[in-house]
Amino acid sequence: MSTDPLRIERRKTQRFSFNLPVSVRLAGSDHEGYGYTQDLSGRGALFYTELPLAEGDAVELTLQMPSEITLAEVMRVRCVCKVMRITPPAGGTARGVAVHFERYEF
Repeated sequence: MSTDPLRIERRKTQRFSFNLPVSVRLAGSDHEGYGYTQDLSGRGALFYTELPLAEGDAVELTLQMPSEITLAEVMRVRCVCKVMRITPPAGGTARGVAVHFERYEF
């Protein structure tokens, strides 16, 4: 008998594993940092950064969005996002940050 909980997939878009550099800026401030993505979809991302962020924060991410996401050519994109979840550092100082994309600027 297994005691592992059943996990239901709630994602509505396909997620792609990409390790891409990302610039992160807290919206409405001069606080800026850098990080790298773990995965991306058309609706959100999981990235790691040392910039102190909190759930609910509005952030701007700037990155080179791959063609698998844009369904066109690779392009530089600024995404206005909302922080949905923060995970503690696993073995360094960078925290995992899950964001939902609210809009894009190409």
